[in-house]
Amino acid sequence: MCYDLSFSASIESVYDYLPELKDLGQLDMYFEPTFHKVAQAYPKWPVVVADKGQLKLLKFEWGVIPGYMKTPEEVKKGRKWMVNARSEKVLDTKAYWSRIRKNRCLIPATGFFEHREIPGWKNKVPYYIRVKDRSMFFIAGLYAYSHIPNPETGELPGTFTVLTRDANDIMKRIHNGGDNAGRMPLILPIELEREWLNPHLTDTDIQKILQYTLPSDDLEYWPVNSVRKAKPDDEGVIERVEYEGLPAL
Repeated sequence: MCYDLSFSASIESVYDYLPELKDLGQLDMYFEPTFHKVAQAYPKWPVVVADKGQLKLLKFEWGVIPGYMKTPEEVKKGRKWMVNARSEKVLDTKAYWSRIRKNRCLIPATGFFEHREIPGWKNKVPYYIRVKDRSMFFIAGLYAYSHIPNPETGELPGTFTVLTRDANDIMKRIHNGGDNAGRMPLILPIELEREWLNPHLTDTDIQKILQYTLPSDDLEYWPVNSVRKAKPDDEGVIERVEYEGLPAL
């Protein structure tokens, strides 16, 4: 799945990329660039949504809080399963995600991390992956406003999930182990970014977008140090590391 994201660009770069964005004027919109955040910490993250005919940049928490989680205790127990959503479930009427399929958002990122299993090695090898020739890209997501108020502000926080899909060839070779092997985030091409936010999409339109697969040749990647150990949130997180004996992909 996709539990580790990087957004090391400035928040201003999102406004530059999408000049039609309308800021709500909230001082809270400040976002510190980050080289690594993990989903299960439920960090706040910038997301782009369409609201009443306008694109807006908001800051939501990673990890949807669905209405069927009635208490903080239920949220604490079950939210970890809501940081990702399989794209195959978005139009499945038996799945929760179909209920919020009209709440579509774009999640800006500069890269993400996945782990590769090597036969005979004790530990997986982490890789940093990004889109070639793009300083920033967007992942398709869904969002929902929590019904449980923030205990400090009393506000109902916005929450989001990252959509994933079957991996392309190179990502299958990198993300090759574990219960969710062979998955990757649903990274959208430029021509589908704004289309994903179109409020008039039919389910057929949505399905066409969900079927998009980013070509392997559009990605660049390299091994890095473990992202499961505490370290400074700086460029060192994504520096290339040479692992002796690491087989070629």
